[in-house]
Amino acid sequence: MKYEVFLSSEAESDVMAICSYIEEKDSPDSADRLFNGLQKACLGLEEFPERGHCPPELQRIHVKDYSEIHFKLYRIIYRITAQNVFIHAILDGRRNLQDTLFERITRNT
Repeated sequence: MKYEVFLSSEAESDVMAICSYIEEKDSPDSADRLFNGLQKACLGLEEFPERGHCPPELQRIHVKDYSEIHFKLYRIIYRITAQNVFIHAILDGRRNLQDTLFERITRNT
C-alpha cells in the first residue's frame, strides 16, 4: 500500500537551511548529495512509513503520534494520517529536539 508524502513549510525550510549551510561550509556538490539523500529518505516513507520509531523526547512526555527516521545525522520527524505521511521537521540530530520544538511552538502562537 502506497502512502502520499507531504512536507510542511517548516520541513522545507529545514532542508533549505541545512543545504545552504553545507554548501557554504563544504561545497555545492556536498549540499546536492545531502539534498538528494534527504529526498530519497523522505520519499521512502511512501512504502514503509511504519518503519520509524517515536522520538524518545516525545515519548517521555507521552506524545506518541509522531515517528522519526534518520538519514546520516538528520532526523526526519513525521506523522502518519490515513494514507498520508506529513513530514513536520528535518533536524540536525546534534540539536536538542525539545528546544527546537518549543521554539517552533512559541513562534507560532
